[in-house]
Amino acid sequence: MKRLRWPRRMPIDPYILLLLGTVGLAALLPARGTGADVASGASTGAIAFLFFLYGARLSTREAMDGVRHWRLHVTVLACTFVVFPLLGLASRGLVPVFLTDPLYQGLLFLTLVPSTIQSSIAFTSMARGNVPAAICAGSFSSLVGIVVTPLLAAALLGGGGGGFSADSVVKIVLQLLVPFVAGQLLRRWIGGFVARHKKVLGLVDRGSILLVVYTAFSEGMVEGIWHQVSPARLAGLLAVQAVLLAVMLALTWYGAKGLGFGREDRIAIQFAGSKKSLAAGLPMASVLFGAQASLAVLPLMLFHQMQLMVCAVIAKRRSHDPEAVASEEPATPARTAVGTGSRSG
Repeated sequence: MKRLRWPRRMPIDPYILLLLGTVGLAALLPARGTGADVASGASTGAIAFLFFLYGARLSTREAMDGVRHWRLHVTVLACTFVVFPLLGLASRGLVPVFLTDPLYQGLLFLTLVPSTIQSSIAFTSMARGNVPAAICAGSFSSLVGIVVTPLLAAALLGGGGGGFSADSVVKIVLQLLVPFVAGQLLRRWIGGFVARHKKVLGLVDRGSILLVVYTAFSEGMVEGIWHQVSPARLAGLLAVQAVLLAVMLALTWYGAKGLGFGREDRIAIQFAGSKKSLAAGLPMASVLFGAQASLAVLPLMLFHQMQLMVCAVIAKRRSHDPEAVASEEPATPARTAVGTGSRSG
């Protein structure tokens, strides 16, 4: 039996360090009074701009091209928007022993967020899986999540967090859906510009998320929300999230095997179906939870780093599987045919 080797450098995402630094800044110097109003207005504009960029970047055609491999995409969507939320609902029994109610609301929200695109592709490639399928699955999940995540949140979190109302629905439409649709409609004309300036716009993208986090955590500090989180509760949250991630990684791998998927498809399903998007989840939480957003995003931030570290280890191990080495041999026409085997999608 192979020994599990850890990578020489664990993938501590530098952006997570920036997020933690932003949280620290909000704790020491929270926005108050007029400053809070300015930060709130800027955050609202930043969220709208973020989703406009998401719409301008995301290729609907690329996502829809993967429909040929519909079984894989249905499996990923089921993991993301059905199995994950069911596990989140089951975690309700851990309140109040392991989790406080606000932390549980944040954990449940985490299970409703769409999958990632970039890291799913990166880990699938590292593990020598079906990269085209991972691209399509991540893109399709993001498209569906723009609508499904707020709807699931309204249905499952109505009694907690921000308290969903007609005003919440209006905010979702104006701050999330309208900018996203506008970006999609204008993609034909601005897609090239967005692609050429990907690095600069990426900095704007991440800077906007930092602003959203600062505003949310400032509101939490002013409202005294952080007094509700003790080190013991934080440790309990991490333990629950570790179990949640382990269960999803096992279900996506062995469940996909039981459904008859090949190795490369199983890798794509595991990495796309077990992940949650920090970039999509943080702005959504700000809109949906309002002043309670700081606690709502804490589980997502912690889970994001946890999934990066664990999946890096798994991807490294999968890349050395005998099947992966064999797949590097020249492929036969039957193996590379579109819509057959594990290279379809």
